[in-house]
Amino acid sequence: MDISFSDSDRQFQQEVREWLENAWPQEIRDKQGRSALGKLSKDDIVGWQKRLAEKGWAATNWPSEYGGASFTPTQNYIFDLERARVGAPNVVPFGITMVAPVIMKFGTQEQKDTFLPSILNSDIWFCQGYSEPGSGSDLASLKTKAEDKGDHYLVNGVKTWTTLAQYADWMFCLVRTSDEDIRQLGISFLLIDMNTPGIDVKPIVTLDEPGEGFQEINMVYFDNVEVPKDNLIGEEGKGWTCAKYLLEFERGNAYSPSLNGAMQHLQSFAQAEAAGDGGVYWENADFQRRYNDVKVQLLAMEYTELRILGALAAGQNVGPESSMLKTRGTELQQAVTELAMEISGTYASPLDQSTPAPGDNFQSVGPKDANGVSQEYFNTRKVSIYAGSNEIQRNIMAKLVLGL
Repeated sequence: MDISFSDSDRQFQQEVREWLENAWPQEIRDKQGRSALGKLSKDDIVGWQKRLAEKGWAATNWPSEYGGASFTPTQNYIFDLERARVGAPNVVPFGITMVAPVIMKFGTQEQKDTFLPSILNSDIWFCQGYSEPGSGSDLASLKTKAEDKGDHYLVNGVKTWTTLAQYADWMFCLVRTSDEDIRQLGISFLLIDMNTPGIDVKPIVTLDEPGEGFQEINMVYFDNVEVPKDNLIGEEGKGWTCAKYLLEFERGNAYSPSLNGAMQHLQSFAQAEAAGDGGVYWENADFQRRYNDVKVQLLAMEYTELRILGALAAGQNVGPESSMLKTRGTELQQAVTELAMEISGTYASPLDQSTPAPGDNFQSVGPKDANGVSQEYFNTRKVSIYAGSNEIQRNIMAKLVLGL
């Protein structure tokens, strides 16, 4: 297998590298570095995404006919590699990466004209309404109901683990429009304006959230919410088809660019951090063994991603390989944060570990590389659950890959 980049790909890599160095401003890098979780405000994120849109690189997975970058799979991989190198965030996925491809494939022309330009320019922010209390991995058991009222649906129910719903202008939502023996057949895919009367967003405060105002997930309650039928994507009762199509984009991302960057950072951290024996942590043989074990697993996954890139470039679909990448990628995300916790030791204990801005009259606790380590550790416990738990992904692989 030839995994080397072509000359044109290397030219593209140089273009991306030079542009990111100038476009990802030092002011935002500093702000991100001071945050305990490296989190930015909505305004900062939208500003960055608009800068990407101006360059034509906001929607790397969109075809050019909709204003997308129309990157090849290799170019997309290179872009992620360079973005992770400078620490710039990926786009918020719910609009550009997830619901937009569904609208392109199943939406009407009017829906495409209405939503796609606003999503591309980050003028509207989407959140995802899938999981419910009691309906997570068994998503087909969802109970949020959309009752047909002629020209609109009346939606009642609750969604949970809704990421950044407090910022969202719209939600793409799975609702039950009929009760069928096969539960998936009674589900529809709706777009819901979050400013509609009857919607109540309440925060779920989690252990990883420091006292700096950052809060990520929410409960969303629907009480007689009127949704125009024009907001139905695809056919009524065919929402499960839309949902499965969307999950291919949620699960099929490349993990190795960001993880490689994290491992390089860990090595620098371990080489600088003093150990109890008078040396530095990097000289600890047991730590090196576990670090190298993760590094080997990451290298194997990177080669798998590159192999899949070759298949995608040849016009093949991701298919069940997306489950394999999701499972291994999220397990390695957790392994990286475990190594970071070990290096940080007791300095990982303070949950509010934001480093001071220039002029602030306090000192940070411990080395700056310990900043946010415990929050990141707790936050990544969820990655093996969302987008379909890893247990579910293994069932998919057993059925579709191994034929069991």
